[in-house]
Amino acid sequence: MDELGQMRAFLKVAEPKEDDEPRLQEWIKQVREAAYDIEDVLDEFVLRFAGHRHHGFCGSLQRILKAIKSLPARHQVASEIQSIKSRIKNISEGRQRYQVEFGIDHRVTGFSTMKGSRLYSRDDALLVEEAKLVGIDQPKQHLISMLLEGHDYQLKVISVVGMAGLGKTTLVKKVHEDPDVRKNFPVRAWVTVSQTCDFPKLLRDLIRKLHKDLDKSAPQSIESMTTAELKEIVKDFLQQAGRYAIVFDDVWDVEFWNEIKFALPEGNYGNRVMLTTRNADVAPASCTESQDFVYKMEPLSIKDSWTLFCNKIFKGNRCPDHLMDVAKAVLDKCDGLPLAILAIGGLLASKDVSRIDEWEMIQHSLGGKLERVKRILSLSYNDLPSHLKPCLLYLSIYPEDYLIDCQGLIPLWIAENFVEWREGMSIEDVAWGYLGELIRRSLIQVTRVFYEGSPVTCQIHDLLREVILIKSREQNMVTITTGQPMTWPSEKVRRLVVHSSSNSSNIQHHQQRQFYSFEHLRSFITVRSTNPLLSKIFLSEVLRSSKLLKVLELVGQEIEETPNEIFNLLHLTYLSLFGTKVARVPRTIGKLQHLEYLNLGNTGVRELPVEILKLQKLRHLTVFQRVDPSDEDFGIHGFKGPSKLGGLLALQRLNTIDASSGSVIVIEIGKLTQLRELFITQLRREDGKELCSSLANLTSLRELSVESIGKGDDREIIDLNHHLPSLSSSSSCSFLQSLRMLIMCGRLETMPVWITHLQNLVKIFMNWSGLRAEEDPLESLQHLPNLGEIGFCGSYQGEGLCFKAGGFLKMKQLWLRRMEGLRRITIEEGACPYLQRLILKQLPLLEDLPCGIQHLSHLQRLSLYEMSSRMMEKVENQKEDSEDYRRMAHIPEIVIGFYANDGKWRIRRLWGKKKKTFLA
Repeated sequence: MDELGQMRAFLKVAEPKEDDEPRLQEWIKQVREAAYDIEDVLDEFVLRFAGHRHHGFCGSLQRILKAIKSLPARHQVASEIQSIKSRIKNISEGRQRYQVEFGIDHRVTGFSTMKGSRLYSRDDALLVEEAKLVGIDQPKQHLISMLLEGHDYQLKVISVVGMAGLGKTTLVKKVHEDPDVRKNFPVRAWVTVSQTCDFPKLLRDLIRKLHKDLDKSAPQSIESMTTAELKEIVKDFLQQAGRYAIVFDDVWDVEFWNEIKFALPEGNYGNRVMLTTRNADVAPASCTESQDFVYKMEPLSIKDSWTLFCNKIFKGNRCPDHLMDVAKAVLDKCDGLPLAILAIGGLLASKDVSRIDEWEMIQHSLGGKLERVKRILSLSYNDLPSHLKPCLLYLSIYPEDYLIDCQGLIPLWIAENFVEWREGMSIEDVAWGYLGELIRRSLIQVTRVFYEGSPVTCQIHDLLREVILIKSREQNMVTITTGQPMTWPSEKVRRLVVHSSSNSSNIQHHQQRQFYSFEHLRSFITVRSTNPLLSKIFLSEVLRSSKLLKVLELVGQEIEETPNEIFNLLHLTYLSLFGTKVARVPRTIGKLQHLEYLNLGNTGVRELPVEILKLQKLRHLTVFQRVDPSDEDFGIHGFKGPSKLGGLLALQRLNTIDASSGSVIVIEIGKLTQLRELFITQLRREDGKELCSSLANLTSLRELSVESIGKGDDREIIDLNHHLPSLSSSSSCSFLQSLRMLIMCGRLETMPVWITHLQNLVKIFMNWSGLRAEEDPLESLQHLPNLGEIGFCGSYQGEGLCFKAGGFLKMKQLWLRRMEGLRRITIEEGACPYLQRLILKQLPLLEDLPCGIQHLSHLQRLSLYEMSSRMMEKVENQKEDSEDYRRMAHIPEIVIGFYANDGKWRIRRLWGKKKKTFLA
């Protein structure tokens, strides 16, 4: 192993000790900087002298040096490498010295490693959720009582106060979602405030959430409104809407309450506001009427702490006797804080239960209260395998309380070279395994899941963010700016992230500053950047000086044309222009031959040049725009690609290809055998057979969307009903086994015969299928063992749909929309036993509730939108002793949406047996 390789191995073991040893910390910093600089020099060499290739971090250092020395024009690069080699030699002497002094042996790390990388499972999601609920019942009921009691005309404010890590947000979220609270407060919203609150943006978010809760779109005019105007919008809305309950989570100062209270009307309904805060001054300031409305969050009891601890480490089983004393000692230092218990539990769960010495080492390293929680979180970070540390630190690019899109995070990790290739696995699966491991260690919190429990969005706790921000800055991993004057962590910025800023003086500061040194920059990312001028200033300088850039994310920026300088970034692996105004991709895109991820979603791009075929490493290609941004039922525009698109053999995601040019492009799709996600639009009827033939080759396909030519119910027929040997087979190498989600948008003469073989299908959406009465789609779907969600829109021309006993055993959500001939829905006893949500929309001839709806014992919400007046009258005006009333009395929430005579959208909500009705 060469000297740098030895140091890197030693570094993995030395890192966990750096917090307590300043000298070691400085040495580690030198190693990191040397590693960064070597990477810069080698990449600069490739940039200047195309033709020489290198592999690994510095695997061919000597070979390149020898080649350079023979060429006088290349002495500068040779000199830089020689200088770094001298630095490495000096640093190496430090390694030998510290190895003896601190007793570190790099051959045996003693730290946990990920033995295998597995995808996040539904069981994991349930375990995390259940763990968080320990000890919550009593405080939850207390808060619900505080909400529901009191005079109906009075606005009541309830503050939940306590230190970070106590679980305030988890508790209030459970209260907010409780059926009794939902029944009594038909208008609800959850707003995260955070320390860096942008008040106008918060008001806009609140307006959007209030409108969304009533299934309406927020007015576009709010984007240009002043703060005072936004407050008036909120106040007027709430005055008209009815009884409301709004949560403001994570309030940091009294000033916020003094601002927001003027937007909250008293009304005559008994409105409620809940706050969570760490600041003891906020609670009494907001609860002026009575101190009784301040709820002080207490730590978990010893019993509940032990239950949570064992759930996390031993999956609810008993703690082994030989670990009992040390386990209780560790738990005692957590002070009943759920965050600390989950974090330390996640760490200990990765340890060998037979090694009591490892547990004792962790026990002795813990130090009081809030600082102890940070110490626990820091310890959890230090205990991570080396490949997970940069992945966690990278989350510092996101603002406080930011909802992180997991599907967007994974390709960023890959582009940053944080993810190691593993034999027999795709690099995406390895990355998802990393995410799952961080979730299991309770370092990342899942906020929403998709099929099979895989996370859609996630968050990190504020305290953990504080810890990783410090470490990220120490390691010069990420530099974050909002445009405010700041001290940069290093003169060599490696990753620059621009966050939102509405302060114009910040821009003046940067305009006055004449220089930036971004020569070493590898990533430039804008997150929630609401100031286009600030982003433009940075982008201009980055593109001018950052020749080694690998990651460029400009989501939602005010860009109308792709800057030409981007196509000189020959190391670029990740490019996202999602949500920009770009409408054309130049031929110079072909120069970006290292590009692996290209996102042009929600742009005006409709065609890609033939030069795209030069991007042989491209794995993710996204180019689309919704036909009607206000109505997703009408599908999306895709892009026209070159005729030999099948040459992009590395593609795993293709979203969305326009197939209107004919069968050539459909045949080419069959060559993309690595595809996992395929979205195809403008498919012609005559190309259906070729598409089925191509699909037979896509053995890893998980998500498939097919749209035919046309719009709405005037679409061409999708002909996918072809009997091909590979399609009718249930072999493990067929896409029939891998497919999880299927979307078909276009007319169908019959249901494709192969649909009955989709044993792992979780979601299916059929739009504008127009199946004849004799072609009941439920016949093909009812016995699919994993089907959890169905969406029909204009899918069936028959008069009746019957969900038969024993069918749809896992379905949780059912959407039935825009079927003009449908007169009756029957649900036999034993069908859809776990259905939780039923949405009926624009079914004009349906005048009665589904026959058998009383059998849906798990149904939580029934939504009726733009239904017949007879249906609405029946639902709203039932007497409690009537048969129809008894059929629907078990449903906690019924929502009726309609357009009133004045053209405005209205919502009525009915709640269980109390039959309370609210008009919004």
